This record gives sequence, C-alpha cells and structure tokens, in this order.
Amino acid sequence: MQSEPEFVPLSSQPAPGRRPRRLRAALIWALSLLGGFVAVSVLLVLLLRWVDPPGSAVMVQHWIGAHFDGSRPPYIHHTWVDWDLIPPPVALAVIAGEDQRFPQHDGFDLVEMRKAWDKYQDGGRLRGASTISQQTAKNLFLWSGRDYLRKGLEAWFTVLIETFWPKQRIMEVYLNIAQFGPDTYGVGAASWRYLNRPIFALTTQDAALLAAVLPNPNIYHLDAPSTRVQHRASWIRRQMDRLGGTGYLERL
Repeated sequence: MQSEPEFVPLSSQPAPGRRPRRLRAALIWALSLLGGFVAVSVLLVLLLRWVDPPGSAVMVQHWIGAHFDGSRPPYIHHTWVDWDLIPPPVALAVIAGEDQRFPQHDGFDLVEMRKAWDKYQDGGRLRGASTISQQTAKNLFLWSGRDYLRKGLEAWFTVLIETFWPKQRIMEVYLNIAQFGPDTYGVGAASWRYLNRPIFALTTQDAALLAAVLPNPNIYHLDAPSTRVQHRASWIRRQMDRLGGTGYLERL
C-alpha cells in the first residue's frame, strides 16, 4: 500500500524570497561595515598627517603584555622628537640600513620583493622586503605577527600614508615609533637610554649604530653592541657615503 505524503504545515515552509532578502541584508551590512572602516581609516591617517601620535599600536600591545607579566614600570620608554630636531645623519642612516629606495618608491619596493622571491625560488629562506612605509603602517596601526589579515591591512594603511603624507612625515613618524630596544621606542628615548646624550648631540657613528639594531632590537642591543652589530654599523656608514651623504634627504 502506498503511504500518504507527509503533511507539512505552511508555517514551517520557507516563505518565497526570504533567503534572497537575508542575503541582501547580510551583503548590505558587510558593505556598510567595510565602508565605515575605509572612512575611519582615511580620516585617521589624514589627522595624523598634522597631529603627532602619542604612541603606536605595537607600543600599546607591549604595554599590555608588560603590565600583566609582572614587569616593573615604566613599561615603555618613549619621547617624541620633531623632525627639525632630528640630526640628518640619523634619518640617512636609517634609510641606508632599511630602505635605500625610500624617496623613490610608492610604499612597496618591487625590486627588493623580486629579489626576495627569486632567492626563495632558488631554495633560500623567504625574507621580508618591507619598506619604511610598510613598517610605519604596521607599527602605528596594527599588531605584531605574520598572518594574512595583518599583511592585508598593512598594505592598505601603506597606500593611505603614501597617498596623504609627504615622505618627510612618514620618516618622522617612523623614527619616533620604531623599536630600538626591548622596551624603548623612538630615537629620542634610545639616544638617552643607550647613548647617554640628547638626540641633537648624536654623531654619525651613533646614527649608524642606532640603525644597525633596527632589523631585530630584541636580539641586537645598543647597550652592549655585538661584533655583528658593529660590522653592520660600519656597513651602514659606507652606504651613507654611497648615497651621497645627508644631501640625499633633499629627495624626501
């Protein structure tokens, strides 16, 4: 005997068009969220073109970690120094050591990226090719790490600061938020803590030494520079001469 079809109440059946309406609502919500993020990030970058940031996202992350792991305050050493008070050799040394095409590129050094990729294809380790602009974007707005979300946001903020900030402003902010020691950020604090002098009294050798620890200030130390750090500082000084001295900064 053939069984009778099961009766399904009308109230339990999906109403025609309900699913498309839900998808449309979700799409509108997602686009609104994206639009809000774009607007806020653009306004924030525009504001920081003229307003000096009191710190950075990386500094906040460090402060929170130090606060809860039992470290003694102060958790962070940081002093803002205006561009006019930063000796030209300091800026030049950082460019020579970190990003020699900084005045020319638009935030991404395609030459170094291609070199890094070619070396990886030949069996080497995939190294980073971050520019000063990318490092500024990451340190100021984002968190430490290598996940794809952070890298995508880093690219977005790099485009924004390259669009709305002059190169000199990017350099000024970077020099004031870059990490020079385990709990030391910015050239102002680093010059006092590790070189025992105000920033305006730094020599060319001091500038090269500061730039030498930037690749990894948790390993390379200013208070007891290793042979490797000293060799890197010497290399940076040679690169400063090769770039033509502080006149190179006129390109910013």
